This record gives sequence, C-alpha cells and structure tokens, in this order.
Amino acid sequence: MIDSAQPFVTSLLDWYGQAAADLPWRRTHNPYHVWLSEIMLQQTQVATVIPYFERFVEVYPDVSALAAAPLDDVLKRWEGLGYYSRARNLHRAARVIVAEQGGRFPETAAELQKLPGIGRYTAGAIASIAFGEQVAVLDGNVIRVLARLYDVAEDIRATVTHKRLWALAESLVPAERPGDYNQALMELGRTICKPRQPLCRACPVAAYCLAFRRGTQDQRPVKAPRPQTPHYDVAAGVIWNDQGQVLIAQRRAEGLLGGLWEFPGGKLEPGETLPECLARELVEELAIQVEVGDLLVVVRHAFTHFRITLHAFRCRYVAGPPQALGCADWRWVRLDELERFAFGHADRQIIQALRAQPGRLL
Repeated sequence: MIDSAQPFVTSLLDWYGQAAADLPWRRTHNPYHVWLSEIMLQQTQVATVIPYFERFVEVYPDVSALAAAPLDDVLKRWEGLGYYSRARNLHRAARVIVAEQGGRFPETAAELQKLPGIGRYTAGAIASIAFGEQVAVLDGNVIRVLARLYDVAEDIRATVTHKRLWALAESLVPAERPGDYNQALMELGRTICKPRQPLCRACPVAAYCLAFRRGTQDQRPVKAPRPQTPHYDVAAGVIWNDQGQVLIAQRRAEGLLGGLWEFPGGKLEPGETLPECLARELVEELAIQVEVGDLLVVVRHAFTHFRITLHAFRCRYVAGPPQALGCADWRWVRLDELERFAFGHADRQIIQALRAQPGRLL
C-alpha cells in the first residue's frame, strides 16, 4: 500500500522512461497538439487516433488554422473517428482561443475548463503535460489503476466513489514532472493494468498495490450493471431524381451527429411499416413525397446509449420542392460527389452499398 507517494512516483516514472510508447503527440509540449490528442483519444483507441492526428495537424498545423476552417471541412477530416460532438467543440474552442485569447492557450486547468468540450480530466491533462501544472487526471485507465492500488470495493460509477478517486489521484501527483507522471499512470492502465488479466507480475508498482496483495485485482474495479441498451429500427431513403442525383440532408448542429450529412429518414413508430415510417419522416423533415422501392441495405450500429438497425430503401422522388423543416440543409448530389460531405458510420455503409451496385437507381 502507498504509505508515501514519492517511492511510488519514482518507480512509475522510471518505468515510463523505458516503456513509454513513441506517440506523435508526445514529441512536443505544444498545447495545441496535447489538446488535440486528448480530445481524439476520448473513447477511441490509440492505434485508431494516430493517423487521424497526423493528418489533422498537417491540414490544421495550429489553432489559428483550425479556427479559420469551415466546420464542414473539420467534420470531414474527423469522419470515421466518431463522437462528432468532439469535433464541433474542438472547432468552437479554437475560435474562442483565437478571438478571445489572441491564439494563446490558457495555462491552468481552471481556465482551460472554461473552453467548449474541455472537462476536468482533459483540462488536467493539458495543464500538466503542456504547462507543468501540478494537477491530477482521472480517465478510465487511471480509475482502474487507482481502484486496484487502493482495492476500492465500491461501485466506481457512484458519485461518492468518483469523488474519492479524484481525491486519491490528487494526493499522488508530484510537483515535479506532473505531465510525465500523468501520462505514465495512463500508460500503465493501457498496457499493464488492463481491464482483464492485468499483467501484475510485470507491473513496476505491484509492491504498492493493495488489490494485488489481497488477490482481488480481477474483481476491481467494481461496476454496477448497466440497464439494458435500448434498440430502435430506423428507415432511411436513398432518393433519386430524374437527373440521376441523390438527396442528402444535413443534421442540425445541436444533438447527435450534429452537422453531419445523412440519407434522410427517421425512427419507426409503433404500428408502422418501415416504408410507411420513411414516407412520413420525409414529409416531416423535407416536405417531399417519394415512391419507396426496394431495400438496399440493413446496417446495425451502436451509439453510446442505444443501438439502431438502419433500413435503407431505394426511393424515387415524386413531388414537393425539398424544404429544411427537420434538418439544417439539403442537397441534390451525384454519387461521385458524396465524398465531399461528412457522413456518420451508418450512412457511409449505405454509400458503400450504393457503390457496389453502380448504375442502379430503383
């Protein structure tokens, strides 16, 4: 158990100096790079983030370049990374930094938390890594490490337990090299203190781990069961006009997948068939009438709090000039123009199905 933080910190930093992965955002203390990487790494694996990070900083090398870019372009660069509210908040925060801070990042966690999309964890990561502030971080990896170090038997999702974990994290962060320490703690959770079958025999701080001493490491952290994830059936229309163009709609900026483009449609209501659902949704969203044709593809996709089965139908445009009633915008585009627009995962699956059957409209 940790009676004194210093030996624990020393052991962890010594290990990190030898075992730290060579990641592109670790080669600099540039706050823009640190911020971008931390936002991208939320809910996303390191291996997935690396190519996105490298392409992003090539196109937007600094916060001013990001702030000057149209949101549609930023969303397109983010396409495939998921959790698109991160990209919208990144863009908003860049504009705030440029407009209100003259392009300079706030240097404390307290000030960083005032920016869009930056919570307590992200602020602590940026402030400690880029500016050397003695502040803690608490992400999923760190929670797991601390729950085992202190053999926390309570549900980590409970508010009181979460507060305790923050207090434990704050009690350990050193005044010297706080950024390296925080990254070391996260690296330990990612590579050694894994969710299943932790590599305790290879752990550089196993001597301080109460769960390892008691043999409870496989039972930590404790998580109360989540309620069953809701499921919805959704109908979408691939709507063709007489000019061989397809209709796409842009989601409103607020809410899920805000600002992205999609094949219009919506959620199945009780008592409806999928074609009836689609016809109703297209009237409500775009004020148009269509002839619903064959089923093109079925896509299953999971979001954070629910799952969908998306049924995409080929449709023929019949009447009604499109109006943006339930969306932000709409466009008639050729199939080869779809690449210009940012779509979510499920809609990109529809595009793949379309490209697999070129030349067929209905």
